[in-house]
Amino acid sequence: MIYRKYIKRLFDIILSLSAIIILSPVYIVLFILVRVKLGSPVLFHQDRPGKDGRIFHMYKFRSMTDERDENGELKPDEVRLTSFGRKLRATSLDELPELFCILKGDMSLVGPRPLLVQYLPLYSERQAHRHDVRPGLTGWAQVNGRNTLTWPQKFEYDVEYTEKMSFIMDVKILFMTVANVLRREGISPEGTATMDFFKGEE
Repeated sequence: MIYRKYIKRLFDIILSLSAIIILSPVYIVLFILVRVKLGSPVLFHQDRPGKDGRIFHMYKFRSMTDERDENGELKPDEVRLTSFGRKLRATSLDELPELFCILKGDMSLVGPRPLLVQYLPLYSERQAHRHDVRPGLTGWAQVNGRNTLTWPQKFEYDVEYTEKMSFIMDVKILFMTVANVLRREGISPEGTATMDFFKGEE
């Protein structure tokens, strides 16, 4: 309980601030590369639900173009996701701006990933408990399959984390995250560039 209420937040502040300082040259290089290869804006931002469903702005480096069809509609993700964007996602470098969300207090280093606002009314009563804690840069679902999991599997891992959250579990998830990123596992479902939209319980 003490870890959940006080220590975890202190842990987030110290590690996110340290990472931002250490990785500042990487931020500069990525900013320039994204600007040159994908154009402006460099950052992708979107409203996401955080702890208790409160909405916050989440930021990432852009990994897709803004290509549109003859009707002015955005082309499919598979078309707009460039080889450069795939590399950003494969290495999880597109997620680095989220460290500022962690420092601000909207996110945590470890927790259920923040999903779309439109999913909020679609969760079952149990699935909604994923919002009992701050969303994370990485999480229990991410190190157990990430985007290769089905939605019910992913949510079950999320809720399991909220029930068992501890310092040891967070450290374990962080180390497993590093290993998964190096192996580039679970980046996207087989045959698709991005995860299918969640449509609620069948």
